[in-house]
Amino acid sequence: MEIRHENYERALKHLQRATAIPARRADFHDQTEPVQARLYKSLKLWSLYADLEESFGTFQTAKAVYDRIIDLRIASPQIIINYGLFLEENSYFEEAFKAYEKGVSLFKWPNVYDIWNTYLTKFVQRYGGKKLERARDLFEQCLEQSPPKVAKNLYLLYAKLEEDHGLARHAMAIYERATKAVPPEEQYDMFNIYIKRAAELYGVTHTRPIYEKAIEVLPDDQAREMCLRFADLERKLGEIDRGRTIYSHCAQICDPRVTADFWQTWKEFEIAHGNEDTVREMLRIKRSVQATYNTQVNYMSAQMLSSAGATSGTAADLAPQNENVDDMRLLEMQAAQMAAKNRDEAIAKGRDILFVRADTIQSKLAQLAHNPEEIQLDDEDDDATGIEKQTVPSEVFGSLKKADE
Repeated sequence: MEIRHENYERALKHLQRATAIPARRADFHDQTEPVQARLYKSLKLWSLYADLEESFGTFQTAKAVYDRIIDLRIASPQIIINYGLFLEENSYFEEAFKAYEKGVSLFKWPNVYDIWNTYLTKFVQRYGGKKLERARDLFEQCLEQSPPKVAKNLYLLYAKLEEDHGLARHAMAIYERATKAVPPEEQYDMFNIYIKRAAELYGVTHTRPIYEKAIEVLPDDQAREMCLRFADLERKLGEIDRGRTIYSHCAQICDPRVTADFWQTWKEFEIAHGNEDTVREMLRIKRSVQATYNTQVNYMSAQMLSSAGATSGTAADLAPQNENVDDMRLLEMQAAQMAAKNRDEAIAKGRDILFVRADTIQSKLAQLAHNPEEIQLDDEDDDATGIEKQTVPSEVFGSLKKADE
């Protein structure tokens, strides 16, 4: 009400009285205590008090209000930042840095991130390279316990400081640390920044170990992209053999059925810079990789079928019980059961043949030996007719037979 009627001095007196520490202190969240005993810890009331002091009070009174908020340990990160900006506006830079230090000691990660970010940014803007060792200590203190989720911006700020005011090799070391400190989903972006800065500071040839590290660490999809970029870099540098080696290494993680673009790129590379032997070698590697992936798929399918064969019932019986099983899974189960059934029937038939009686076997053999088209010969005539003997003329033997014989 006093503020609405522009009685700012009386409003300040009311706020000063409301925020006075009572004789018997109480917890702000203790509902059993009266409101008058807990009002001195109300952050909203203190924030209003600080705003009025900044607007209508003096520098000393406003600073005293902020200090009391920090002493009562009811400050929020925004209150600390506002306090630092207020001191900076009045050209009390060291006092502002002390306020940030108090805020850092009050909060933990990740709540302290905004304070650290403001503190480091303001410090670098104020001193630049004049107090480089102090700035390095601040960054190391900040990064010592920073979580990976917020580490990227802090590492980039640290590396920028080293590039502008420090040593380039220190900046490269910071970028390398950043690739390990950030979460996996941000590693690819961090490696791209690292490669770009290394190329600008040292030249493109210095990026080779960075590419190799990225290919080793990143997932397959991102590593494949890095391999293509690395091979293209070697091609531009005239290192055709190195580029071919990179393609050959990357081929081990490229299924030809899925990554047709990679194989087409390699084929165009060999057509432009290779010969018939290199193209044949590329096709041989492609067939080898294709066979490897087919073997893996077949092995996985066999494992799935074997696990499905252990279940009982048809696919229709399994469907109500396993609501999450898809149609392909049901078909695989049904195929496994049919295969098991056919195998059991084959075994049963084999047992019938092994245990057939001897007379049954002879009758079956007789039936197989009987030929309905066989010509029947009459044996009675052979028995009735005798064998007639005749003399052989001597001319038949010729000179083999002697005259007296």
